[in-house]
Amino acid sequence: MINCTYQLVYPRTFSVKYSEVDIEKDIIVRPKYMSICHADQRYYLGKRNASVLKKKLPMALIHESCGEVIYDKTGKFKVGQNVVMIPNIPEKVRPGEYENYSLGAKFLSSGYDGFMREFVALPYDRLVPFEDIPLQIATICEFISVGVHAINRFDFCSHRYRDNIAVWGDGSLSYVISCLLKIIFKEAKIIVIGKNKTKLSYFSFVNETYLADELPADLKIDHAFECVGSYGSFYAVDDIIKYISPQGTVILMGVSEDKVAINTRDVLEKGLMLIGCSRSGKAEFESAIKFLKNSVFQRRLMAIISEAKPVKSIIDIHEAFADDAKNMFKTVFKWDI
Repeated sequence: MINCTYQLVYPRTFSVKYSEVDIEKDIIVRPKYMSICHADQRYYLGKRNASVLKKKLPMALIHESCGEVIYDKTGKFKVGQNVVMIPNIPEKVRPGEYENYSLGAKFLSSGYDGFMREFVALPYDRLVPFEDIPLQIATICEFISVGVHAINRFDFCSHRYRDNIAVWGDGSLSYVISCLLKIIFKEAKIIVIGKNKTKLSYFSFVNETYLADELPADLKIDHAFECVGSYGSFYAVDDIIKYISPQGTVILMGVSEDKVAINTRDVLEKGLMLIGCSRSGKAEFESAIKFLKNSVFQRRLMAIISEAKPVKSIIDIHEAFADDAKNMFKTVFKWDI
Protein backbone atom coordinates (compact mmCIF):
# COMPACT_ATOMS: atom_id res chain seq x y z
CA MET A 1 0.00 0.00 0.00
CA ILE A 2 1.64 3.25 -1.17
CA ASN A 3 1.36 6.26 1.11
CA CYS A 4 1.91 9.98 0.45
CA THR A 5 3.59 11.93 3.26
CA TYR A 6 3.72 15.73 3.09
CA GLN A 7 7.06 16.63 4.65
CA LEU A 8 8.44 20.01 5.59
CA VAL A 9 11.96 19.89 4.11
CA TYR A 10 12.91 23.52 4.79
CA PRO A 11 10.94 26.35 6.43
CA ARG A 12 7.91 27.11 4.22
CA THR A 13 8.85 24.31 1.81
CA PHE A 14 6.99 21.00 1.47
CA SER A 15 7.78 17.88 -0.50
CA VAL A 16 5.84 14.64 -1.02
CA LYS A 17 7.47 11.39 0.08
CA TYR A 18 6.11 8.09 -1.22
CA SER A 19 6.52 5.00 0.94
CA GLU A 20 5.07 1.56 1.54
CA VAL A 21 2.66 1.05 4.46
CA ASP A 22 2.63 -2.30 6.27
CA ILE A 23 -1.07 -3.11 6.59
CA GLU A 24 -0.37 -6.41 8.35
CA LYS A 25 1.16 -4.88 11.48
CA ASP A 26 -0.73 -1.68 12.37
CA ILE A 27 -4.20 -0.16 12.12
CA ILE A 28 -4.56 2.12 9.09
CA VAL A 29 -6.27 5.47 9.65
CA ARG A 30 -7.20 8.14 7.16
CA PRO A 31 -6.85 11.60 8.80
CA LYS A 32 -10.02 13.70 8.54
CA TYR A 33 -9.29 16.86 10.55
CA MET A 34 -6.09 18.48 11.82
CA SER A 35 -5.14 21.36 14.09
CA ILE A 36 -2.03 23.54 14.00
CA CYS A 37 0.05 23.86 17.18
CA HIS A 38 2.58 26.58 18.03
CA ALA A 39 5.31 23.95 17.61
CA ASP A 40 4.14 23.31 14.03
CA GLN A 41 4.31 27.05 13.33
CA ARG A 42 7.82 27.32 14.76
CA TYR A 43 9.04 24.59 12.40
CA TYR A 44 7.09 25.98 9.44
CA LEU A 45 8.43 29.51 9.94
CA GLY A 46 11.96 28.35 10.79
CA LYS A 47 11.82 29.81 14.30
CA ARG A 48 13.79 26.95 15.82
CA ASN A 49 17.56 26.96 16.15
CA ALA A 50 19.28 26.07 12.86
CA SER A 51 20.88 22.98 14.43
CA VAL A 52 17.45 21.78 15.60
CA LEU A 53 15.94 22.26 12.14
CA LYS A 54 18.83 20.36 10.57
CA LYS A 55 18.28 17.47 12.97
CA LYS A 56 14.47 17.33 12.78
CA LEU A 57 13.76 18.01 9.09
CA PRO A 58 12.52 16.64 6.78
CA MET A 59 9.36 15.55 8.60
CA ALA A 60 5.60 15.77 8.33
CA LEU A 61 4.01 18.27 10.70
CA ILE A 62 0.86 18.06 12.88
CA HIS A 63 0.31 16.01 16.03
CA GLU A 64 -3.34 17.00 16.64
CA SER A 65 -5.66 15.01 14.42
CA CYS A 66 -8.66 12.73 14.22
CA GLY A 67 -9.54 10.30 11.48
CA GLU A 68 -11.37 7.14 10.53
CA VAL A 69 -10.19 3.55 10.52
CA ILE A 70 -9.97 2.16 6.99
CA TYR A 71 -8.25 -1.17 7.72
CA ASP A 72 -7.69 -3.23 10.86
CA LYS A 73 -6.59 -6.83 10.56
CA THR A 74 -6.77 -7.25 14.36
CA GLY A 75 -10.51 -6.58 14.46
CA LYS A 76 -10.18 -4.24 17.44
CA PHE A 77 -11.77 -1.37 15.47
CA LYS A 78 -14.54 -1.17 12.92
CA VAL A 79 -13.92 0.20 9.46
CA GLY A 80 -15.23 3.77 9.39
CA GLN A 81 -14.89 4.20 13.16
CA ASN A 82 -13.78 7.66 14.27
CA VAL A 83 -10.58 7.79 16.33
CA VAL A 84 -8.13 10.32 17.71
CA MET A 85 -4.48 9.49 17.13
CA ILE A 86 -1.88 9.58 19.89
CA PRO A 87 1.43 11.04 18.64
CA ASN A 88 3.48 9.81 21.61
CA ILE A 89 5.06 6.40 20.90
CA PRO A 90 6.69 5.12 24.12
CA GLU A 91 9.23 2.33 24.35
CA LYS A 92 9.92 1.08 27.86
CA VAL A 93 7.80 2.68 30.57
CA ARG A 94 8.98 1.88 34.07
CA PRO A 95 6.43 1.34 36.88
CA GLY A 96 5.22 4.67 38.21
CA GLU A 97 6.53 6.56 35.19
CA TYR A 98 4.38 8.59 32.79
CA GLU A 99 4.68 7.31 29.24
CA ASN A 100 5.21 10.81 27.83
CA TYR A 101 8.46 11.20 29.79
CA SER A 102 9.87 7.70 29.19
CA LEU A 103 13.36 7.42 27.72
CA GLY A 104 13.38 6.56 24.05
CA ALA A 105 9.81 7.73 23.44
CA LYS A 106 9.09 9.02 19.94
CA PHE A 107 6.83 11.99 19.34
CA LEU A 108 5.30 12.32 15.89
CA SER A 109 5.93 15.76 14.34
CA SER A 110 9.05 16.23 16.47
CA GLY A 111 11.81 14.41 14.64
CA TYR A 112 9.37 11.82 13.29
CA ASP A 113 6.65 12.19 10.67
CA GLY A 114 3.45 13.67 12.04
CA PHE A 115 -0.06 13.21 10.67
CA MET A 116 0.20 15.13 7.38
CA ARG A 117 -0.09 11.90 5.44
CA GLU A 118 -2.63 10.23 3.20
CA PHE A 119 -2.77 7.31 5.64
CA VAL A 120 -1.36 6.82 9.14
CA ALA A 121 -0.32 3.39 10.43
CA LEU A 122 -0.39 3.12 14.24
CA PRO A 123 -0.45 0.35 16.86
CA TYR A 124 -3.94 -0.25 18.26
CA ASP A 125 -3.03 1.26 21.64
CA ARG A 126 -2.23 4.61 19.97
CA LEU A 127 -5.86 5.10 18.96
CA VAL A 128 -8.84 6.21 21.05
CA PRO A 129 -12.33 5.80 19.55
CA PHE A 130 -15.02 8.46 19.94
CA GLU A 131 -18.55 9.24 18.85
CA ASP A 132 -21.04 12.09 19.22
CA ILE A 133 -18.26 14.71 19.30
CA PRO A 134 -17.91 17.24 16.43
CA LEU A 135 -14.76 16.49 14.41
CA GLN A 136 -13.56 20.09 14.76
CA ILE A 137 -13.47 19.59 18.53
CA ALA A 138 -12.24 15.99 18.54
CA THR A 139 -9.22 17.02 16.48
CA ILE A 140 -7.83 19.06 19.40
CA CYS A 141 -8.15 16.11 21.79
CA GLU A 142 -4.34 15.92 22.05
CA PHE A 143 -4.27 19.55 23.15
CA ILE A 144 -6.96 18.87 25.77
CA SER A 145 -5.09 15.80 26.97
CA VAL A 146 -2.01 17.93 27.70
CA GLY A 147 -4.18 20.04 30.01
CA VAL A 148 -5.63 16.92 31.63
CA HIS A 149 -2.13 15.60 32.30
CA ALA A 150 -1.02 18.87 33.91
CA ILE A 151 -4.08 19.06 36.17
CA ASN A 152 -3.73 15.40 37.16
CA ARG A 153 -0.16 16.05 38.26
CA PHE A 154 -1.23 19.18 40.08
CA ASP A 155 -4.00 17.28 41.89
CA PHE A 156 -1.57 14.54 42.92
CA CYS A 157 1.26 16.79 44.11
CA SER A 158 -0.28 19.96 45.54
CA HIS A 159 -1.58 20.61 49.03
CA ARG A 160 -5.34 20.66 49.57
CA TYR A 161 -5.82 24.41 50.05
CA ARG A 162 -7.20 25.38 46.66
CA ASP A 163 -9.33 28.44 47.22
CA ASN A 164 -7.54 30.52 44.56
CA ILE A 165 -5.91 29.00 41.48
CA ALA A 166 -4.33 31.37 38.96
CA VAL A 167 -3.52 30.78 35.30
CA TRP A 168 -0.88 32.99 33.69
CA GLY A 169 -1.43 33.44 29.96
CA ASP A 170 -4.31 34.36 27.65
CA GLY A 171 -3.78 31.95 24.75
CA SER A 172 -5.27 28.60 23.79
CA LEU A 173 -3.42 26.61 26.46
CA SER A 174 -4.46 28.87 29.32
CA TYR A 175 -8.02 28.84 27.96
CA VAL A 176 -8.18 25.03 28.00
CA ILE A 177 -6.56 24.83 31.45
CA SER A 178 -9.06 27.36 32.79
CA CYS A 179 -12.00 25.44 31.29
CA LEU A 180 -10.82 22.19 32.86
CA LEU A 181 -10.14 23.80 36.24
CA LYS A 182 -13.70 25.19 36.32
CA ILE A 183 -15.07 21.70 35.67
CA ILE A 184 -12.79 19.79 38.05
CA PHE A 185 -12.45 22.24 40.95
CA LYS A 186 -15.92 23.73 41.09
CA GLU A 187 -15.43 25.46 44.46
CA ALA A 188 -12.14 27.14 43.60
CA LYS A 189 -11.82 30.72 42.40
CA ILE A 190 -10.11 30.65 39.01
CA ILE A 191 -8.09 33.74 38.11
CA VAL A 192 -6.55 34.42 34.69
CA ILE A 193 -3.72 36.89 34.12
CA GLY A 194 -2.86 37.97 30.57
CA LYS A 195 -1.50 40.75 28.38
CA ASN A 196 -4.26 41.13 25.80
CA LYS A 197 -7.66 42.65 26.72
CA THR A 198 -9.36 41.14 23.69
CA LYS A 199 -8.14 37.64 24.49
CA LEU A 200 -9.02 38.02 28.16
CA SER A 201 -12.59 38.86 27.15
CA TYR A 202 -12.98 35.22 26.04
CA PHE A 203 -12.42 34.09 29.65
CA SER A 204 -15.81 35.32 30.88
CA PHE A 205 -16.47 31.97 32.58
CA VAL A 206 -13.68 32.38 35.17
CA ASN A 207 -14.03 34.32 38.41
CA GLU A 208 -11.52 37.10 37.76
CA THR A 209 -9.21 38.33 34.99
CA TYR A 210 -6.35 40.81 35.26
CA LEU A 211 -3.87 42.43 32.93
CA ALA A 212 -0.36 41.37 33.92
CA ASP A 213 0.79 44.97 34.46
CA GLU A 214 -2.26 45.84 36.57
CA LEU A 215 -2.16 43.15 39.25
CA PRO A 216 -3.54 44.28 42.63
CA ALA A 217 -0.94 44.54 45.36
CA ASP A 218 -3.00 42.33 47.68
CA LEU A 219 -3.45 39.47 45.18
CA LYS A 220 -2.94 36.11 46.90
CA ILE A 221 -3.07 32.74 45.18
CA ASP A 222 -2.67 29.19 46.44
CA HIS A 223 -1.37 27.63 43.21
CA ALA A 224 -0.58 28.65 39.65
CA PHE A 225 -0.32 27.36 36.09
CA GLU A 226 2.20 29.09 33.83
CA CYS A 227 1.02 28.95 30.20
CA VAL A 228 2.97 31.86 28.75
CA GLY A 229 6.20 30.49 27.31
CA SER A 230 8.75 32.20 25.08
CA TYR A 231 10.29 35.49 26.30
CA GLY A 232 7.30 36.13 28.57
CA SER A 233 8.05 33.12 30.77
CA PHE A 234 10.45 35.09 32.94
CA TYR A 235 7.89 37.76 33.83
CA ALA A 236 5.11 35.23 34.40
CA VAL A 237 7.19 33.00 36.67
CA ASP A 238 8.54 36.01 38.53
CA ASP A 239 5.00 37.29 39.22
CA ILE A 240 3.83 33.84 40.26
CA ILE A 241 6.63 33.54 42.81
CA LYS A 242 5.77 37.01 44.10
CA TYR A 243 2.02 36.45 44.60
CA ILE A 244 1.80 32.75 45.46
CA SER A 245 1.35 31.66 49.07
CA PRO A 246 3.95 29.50 50.86
CA GLN A 247 4.12 25.86 49.78
CA GLY A 248 2.13 26.55 46.63
CA THR A 249 2.50 24.43 43.50
CA VAL A 250 3.53 25.98 40.19
CA ILE A 251 2.80 24.00 37.03
CA LEU A 252 5.17 25.10 34.26
CA MET A 253 3.75 24.53 30.76
CA GLY A 254 5.01 27.37 28.56
CA VAL A 255 7.78 26.44 26.11
CA SER A 256 10.75 28.77 25.72
CA GLU A 257 13.66 28.48 23.30
CA ASP A 258 15.87 30.43 25.72
CA LYS A 259 16.87 29.78 29.31
CA VAL A 260 14.58 31.47 31.84
CA ALA A 261 15.92 32.99 35.07
CA ILE A 262 14.04 32.00 38.24
CA ASN A 263 14.10 33.76 41.62
CA THR A 264 15.30 30.70 43.52
CA ARG A 265 15.72 32.67 46.77
CA ASP A 266 11.96 33.15 47.11
CA VAL A 267 11.23 29.66 45.76
CA LEU A 268 13.27 28.29 48.67
CA GLU A 269 11.94 30.75 51.23
CA LYS A 270 8.32 29.92 50.36
CA GLY A 271 8.96 26.21 49.94
CA LEU A 272 7.38 26.20 46.49
CA MET A 273 7.00 23.17 44.24
CA LEU A 274 7.74 23.72 40.54
CA ILE A 275 6.54 20.97 38.20
CA GLY A 276 7.26 20.82 34.49
CA CYS A 277 4.50 19.32 32.35
CA SER A 278 4.62 18.40 28.68
CA ARG A 279 2.61 16.21 26.34
CA SER A 280 0.42 13.33 27.54
CA GLY A 281 -0.33 9.62 27.33
CA LYS A 282 -3.21 7.34 26.41
CA ALA A 283 -4.91 7.63 29.83
CA GLU A 284 -5.13 11.41 29.41
CA PHE A 285 -6.52 11.01 25.88
CA GLU A 286 -9.27 8.77 27.22
CA SER A 287 -10.07 11.31 29.94
CA ALA A 288 -10.03 14.12 27.38
CA ILE A 289 -12.62 12.30 25.26
CA LYS A 290 -14.90 12.10 28.32
CA PHE A 291 -14.49 15.83 28.98
CA LEU A 292 -15.22 16.56 25.31
CA LYS A 293 -18.66 15.00 25.68
CA ASN A 294 -19.57 17.81 28.10
CA SER A 295 -21.83 20.20 26.16
CA VAL A 296 -20.69 23.27 28.13
CA PHE A 297 -17.05 22.40 27.48
CA GLN A 298 -17.83 21.89 23.79
CA ARG A 299 -19.50 25.29 23.57
CA ARG A 300 -16.57 27.02 25.23
CA LEU A 301 -14.07 25.30 22.96
CA MET A 302 -15.96 26.30 19.84
CA ALA A 303 -15.44 29.93 20.86
CA ILE A 304 -11.67 29.59 20.26
CA ILE A 305 -11.70 27.30 17.21
CA SER A 306 -11.45 28.80 13.73
CA GLU A 307 -11.81 26.53 10.71
CA ALA A 308 -9.63 27.19 7.69
CA LYS A 309 -10.73 26.06 4.25
CA PRO A 310 -10.27 22.34 3.45
CA VAL A 311 -6.71 21.35 2.55
CA LYS A 312 -6.59 19.68 -0.87
CA SER A 313 -3.08 20.63 -2.00
CA ILE A 314 0.28 21.91 -0.79
CA ILE A 315 -0.87 25.44 -1.64
CA ASP A 316 -3.77 24.94 0.80
CA ILE A 317 -1.32 23.83 3.50
CA HIS A 318 0.51 27.15 3.16
CA GLU A 319 -2.79 29.02 3.35
CA ALA A 320 -3.79 27.14 6.52
CA PHE A 321 -0.54 28.10 8.22
CA ALA A 322 -0.97 31.72 7.08
CA ASP A 323 -4.50 31.76 8.52
CA ASP A 324 -3.23 30.32 11.78
CA ALA A 325 -0.52 32.98 12.07
CA LYS A 326 -3.30 35.61 12.14
CA ASN A 327 -5.53 33.64 14.51
CA MET A 328 -5.61 34.39 18.26
CA PHE A 329 -6.41 30.81 19.24
CA LYS A 330 -6.79 27.41 17.51
CA THR A 331 -6.96 26.73 13.77
CA VAL A 332 -8.42 23.47 12.46
CA PHE A 333 -8.94 22.29 8.91
CA LYS A 334 -10.38 19.35 7.02
CA TRP A 335 -7.64 17.16 5.56
CA ASP A 336 -8.96 16.39 2.08
CA ILE A 337 -5.82 15.35 0.18
